[in-house]
This record gives sequence, C-alpha cells and structure tokens, in this order.
Amino acid sequence: MFARTERLLLRPGWREDAPALFRAIADERIVRNLAQAPWPYTPADAEAFLTRERDPREAACLIFLRTRGAPKLIGGIGFAASEHGESEFGYWIARPYWGLGFATEASRAVIAYARDSLRLPRLEAGHFLDNPASGRVLAKLGFRPTGRIVTRYSAGRGAEAPSREFVLNLAKTETCLEADADAACAMAA
Repeated sequence: MFARTERLLLRPGWREDAPALFRAIADERIVRNLAQAPWPYTPADAEAFLTRERDPREAACLIFLRTRGAPKLIGGIGFAASEHGESEFGYWIARPYWGLGFATEASRAVIAYARDSLRLPRLEAGHFLDNPASGRVLAKLGFRPTGRIVTRYSAGRGAEAPSREFVLNLAKTETCLEADADAACAMAA
C-alpha cells in the first residue's frame, strides 16, 4: 500500500529504513503503548520488523512527513489479525510529532484503503487506558467503544495493562468522505 496525503507519504517499510525506524520508535513512551514492540527497542528489532513476512491482508506502512528534501520517518500504521480473527488497526507517531494531527491524517488514508481496496467489513482497535490521546484519535476517526476493557499484554511494558476496545464498521463509515478529508484520502494501491 502506498498513499499520499496533504502532509504525509505512507509506504511499506524496506530494510534500508531500519536506521530511521530505530531512531523514530526507540522511545519508551512510544513503545509502552504498543502491544508487540519490545523495550528496549534495538536496531535489530527494527530490521526484523521490516524484513518479516506478512499476510497481504495485514498491510503495514511507515509514515513519512513530506518535506522539501527527503521525507522524514515519523511513525507507523497498519493492520494485523486480532485474537478475534478480525483486522486490528494500530499506529504510532514519534514523540516530536505528537499532537499535530498526523495520526488522524494517516489513519484516514489507511481506513479508506481497508474499506475500498481490502473490502474489510470492520476494524478493531484499542488503546491502553493510560494513553487517552490514542482513544481521542480513534473516536475522531469514527471508531466506537465496545464498552469492554480488557487486560492486554504489552511487550514494551513487559506486563499486562488495561486496554479499551473499539470497533469501526467500514460498511457504514464515512470517515474519508468528509469534504475536507476527501483530498487527504487519495490513495494508490
């Protein structure tokens, strides 16, 4: 999957991206909010993530800030199979770029891809309770809380933590059809 939004470029990660990925994600405040990334995060972890085999339905992209020069890696986004057999949506943004709308912008493009190209019926997502900013992003994207709080393991924490579950019905969502979001959702698969 490749996508371009107003400020971002989303594309698959390549082995050559490992140093930039390591620099962007090797922050305990980021990794502790992810389920699978270990802490401490090492350059070998970045390379292993970028070179692992993936199911084509489990799209994963790196998020690059478009600049006048070379794009700058600022995050990651994608889907993985959930424990319920659904597609689980997740993302992370490097700390210097928190609060600037990049998670929402990238997410709109990826959700459009899930709906229009992968034809997924719904997406699941969750956030650890001590990361309410992620919950606000999910709500802005149209995800609805299921009412369930579950205990989920975080490799970055090395422990379980409470997580709020969300779901997005893609057959009914208009997330990327809003007038101002339409241009942000232009995508090429």
